[in-house]
Amino acid sequence: MVGAVSDIYKALADPTRRVILDELVERDGQTLFELCTRLTMKHDVASSRQAISQHLDVLEAAGLVTRRREGRYTFHHLDTSPLREVATRWPTTP
Repeated sequence: MVGAVSDIYKALADPTRRVILDELVERDGQTLFELCTRLTMKHDVASSRQAISQHLDVLEAAGLVTRRREGRYTFHHLDTSPLREVATRWPTTP
């Protein structure tokens, strides 16, 4: 679990990756092209497709994004279960 938690923190540390997650919250199941377009139009993120793809790789390694291939398209989906695991790791005191 320690490695997984550090991967999650690393993934969340970058503002572009947080914006990607926000976009997937708003509209899950986007292609790389759709994500790049929305990031440029809504958030003025001027990263290349390759850079966004690398960000998605980091998010996938942390378990926060899954990919589903359908024909020639790859759809990216948000998975919040790793965040729940981090939240339950440190119990709160009343």
